[in-house]
Amino acid sequence: MSDPSGARRAPTGYLAALAVSGLVLTLAAHGRAQTATASKPATRAPAPATITDCSTCPDMVVLPAGEFMMGSPPTEKFRGAEAPHRVTIPAFAVSKFEITFAQWDACVAGGGCNGQRPDDHRWGRGRQPVTEVNWHDAKAYADWLSRKTGKHYRLLSEAEWEYAARGGATTAFAFGETLSARQANFDASSKTQLNPLGAKRGKALPVGSFAPNAFGLHDMHGNLWEWVEDCWNDEYGPNTPDDGKPAVTGDCVARVLRGGSWEDYAGDIRAAARVASEAGDHSWSDGLRIARDL
Repeated sequence: MSDPSGARRAPTGYLAALAVSGLVLTLAAHGRAQTATASKPATRAPAPATITDCSTCPDMVVLPAGEFMMGSPPTEKFRGAEAPHRVTIPAFAVSKFEITFAQWDACVAGGGCNGQRPDDHRWGRGRQPVTEVNWHDAKAYADWLSRKTGKHYRLLSEAEWEYAARGGATTAFAFGETLSARQANFDASSKTQLNPLGAKRGKALPVGSFAPNAFGLHDMHGNLWEWVEDCWNDEYGPNTPDDGKPAVTGDCVARVLRGGSWEDYAGDIRAAARVASEAGDHSWSDGLRIARDL
């Protein structure tokens, strides 16, 4: 099996193997932005409607336009060096679940996804989230859906991913300042400031095994790392997009992954946590979620 962490990148000075960051999220519809020290979730809007473009296409949740502060407050546990900055997000759609083996296999059967049939590690296919896909594979899946439906599917930007993961919350997780193994699939075998002692399942679980966030999105915390479009940058800076678009400068040999996985501790599955891998790397802890323009 491939080593899921061997090629990960982290910002200079961070002490853990994986990079983490913080985020404060506020929907524009909710009025004035929350401060970076807010400790309670923001008021949550009802989950938007779901659209599905074909029988084998993923369910897509339409997210409203909004604005949030991207970056971590000094009080967030296990954070990296992340400069807070305001980002405006246009409305877009995002897949309700991580892309499954069933959806990936439909792409392969339809002549897409570079004909690649990833290993399921004997965890099963069907509603299991597809693993062992690299950034190029993830792009190929989105391209196939675009050709099939006539709609523009793509990877999320890093800012869009954070916005979606928060679901209107300003806390470390969409569900509060801490997270338990009853809420997400991660390594909870050691108690930390972010989680009580809990299960270490040792594998990815079928999509939708846990309750969704306020946007109606499942498994934004844990289960699998999810590829996004952006080139890797150790720090947010003057060239960081503030309009929800991906970063296209920096180390573009490496691409960003978000969300953490089944084998990571709580600090790595925060909504703000970020790492990178070489775009061509495959791992049993990496998968994908996709976006669709409206």
